[in-house]
Amino acid sequence: MKFKTVSELFTNTVTEYSSKELYYYKKGSDWSSINGKTILYTVTDITNALISKSVSKNTKVGILSTNSPKWAMIDYGIICSGSATVSIYPTLIPSQISYIVNDSGLKALFLENEDQLAKIIKIWEDCTSLEFVVMMNDSFDSETDKIIKFSTFLDVGMKYGNENPKSFEKSCSSITESDLLTLIYTSGTTGTPKGVMLTHGNLTANIKATLEAQQFEKNEIFLSFLPLSHVFERMCGHFCAFAIGATTYYAENMESVVDNMKIARPTRLISVPRLYEKIHAKIITGIERAPKLKKIIFLWALSVGKQVSSLKYSNKSVNVFLNMKYKIAEKLIFDKVKHTFGGRLKNFISGGAPLSSKLADFFQSLGLLIVEGYGLTETSPIITANTAKNYKFGTVGMPLSNVEIRIAEDGEILAKGPNVMKGYYNKVEETNLAIDVDGWFHTGDIGEIDDDGYLKITDRKKSLIVTSGGKNIAPAPLENSILNSIYVEQCLVIGDGKNFISALIVPNYESLKNYLKRNNIDLNSREAMIEHKSVLNLFDKEISESMINFSKFERVKKYKLLTDLWTLENEEITPSMKVVRKKVISNYSNIIEEIYND
Repeated sequence: MKFKTVSELFTNTVTEYSSKELYYYKKGSDWSSINGKTILYTVTDITNALISKSVSKNTKVGILSTNSPKWAMIDYGIICSGSATVSIYPTLIPSQISYIVNDSGLKALFLENEDQLAKIIKIWEDCTSLEFVVMMNDSFDSETDKIIKFSTFLDVGMKYGNENPKSFEKSCSSITESDLLTLIYTSGTTGTPKGVMLTHGNLTANIKATLEAQQFEKNEIFLSFLPLSHVFERMCGHFCAFAIGATTYYAENMESVVDNMKIARPTRLISVPRLYEKIHAKIITGIERAPKLKKIIFLWALSVGKQVSSLKYSNKSVNVFLNMKYKIAEKLIFDKVKHTFGGRLKNFISGGAPLSSKLADFFQSLGLLIVEGYGLTETSPIITANTAKNYKFGTVGMPLSNVEIRIAEDGEILAKGPNVMKGYYNKVEETNLAIDVDGWFHTGDIGEIDDDGYLKITDRKKSLIVTSGGKNIAPAPLENSILNSIYVEQCLVIGDGKNFISALIVPNYESLKNYLKRNNIDLNSREAMIEHKSVLNLFDKEISESMINFSKFERVKKYKLLTDLWTLENEEITPSMKVVRKKVISNYSNIIEEIYND
């Protein structure tokens, strides 16, 4: 692929695919599309409007919005102006947004709607660098000098372009690989968020290597629903998809993803493990509620699928009889499951958090492969990846072609390559701690490389639990095993400085209600549910089964069921849905004390 910058990637694609419908989005009750030519015109106007307002290299421009074609085109407009996009999670509260605006020196900000504008109005006085905002919703009609309608902004760009021919082309051609493309603020699970500086060279290197590894094709169809504010979706579902001229559908919202799949019929689905866990729970719950015969057929088909996938995984042949049974299972069960996802899915791609091998094995048995990768915001993000041709469950794959990895003496994973960030914005000391003098980025994750070259993540370096007996225990494998249960929504394993391991668990109350209903138990409140003997017996069994493959000193001895989900508002999870360990432990300190004093 012949592009050195993302601006060059953009112009190449809209030139080659000018007549192709590249973006689809829901408008009213119908789906509308945008072709390459229209995308070029819109992006050109955005770029020219920014240039007219003295937005150029080293200027920071933010986007505060959920996913949409506008988000994508605004991003390209900012990039082609030579400035850097600051992607902000739309779920952030005003104080968090204020920190990002002030730390980055944000000059302009694109806002999805009035709800986001209300946040900005609360903090604008404290954000001295912010000069103007652009409202992305067409219905907004309260313009001021500093609050501009999107259509008005495009008109400004069109006028500037007419008065300054070739302004867009000149801007694009002036951009180099070393220029800053984006500033992405880390989720801040361990401290104050840091602005990760990624250059055009960082992103293009990762785009090319990812496309090479995953063998994406021009006829691919993507469904975008993970936040574009997060580098994983932005790189894979935005830049990679556009680079090959793929079609991207933008989901209405997270609740509509399954319904939107039936319309989009994606060939690839990029998500985090939590979605696959929820799909798994829904399938299992549905089977448990199904008539006995249907349940028997499903379990039989699953068993056949597991046998076949196991043989293929081991590069062994499938005999004629087993193959015949598989075709029957495919017709009765597997094809119906695949139809739920649109019917033409090649494989799932998972990242952002560890994927349990049990979950991967379950979907593989249904004929749906999940390939897991690994990376961080600081690495643009992908370091390693499993592929449809080369994968090993329980690992995050092998390094991309332009990435080196090694394991430090203390078990930390180190990475080196053109995808490694320029550094943390205005944080020299933190940058020097993260990237050593030899150019190795210290990931903060603990892992190991097996004999075949596959990387396995065991835990976060800072998350390791040291018991009072001096045992080092990685909580992530324990948590992932517990999360395999359809009755578990959230889980945090604790025990640092204690004499045994315990867990805080938020049940999946939908699955729990179905369980109680099947057992003719009528309970109205969550409080009553988590105290009921049958529920406690259920969780005793679920926890016990999840701990079978762990050593005795690692196993969860006690647990406490909680009524409320951990939320972003309470700062218990990050915008990328990672649990903030310290915050949860702090918020539930009384309950934790009860566990260990009981």
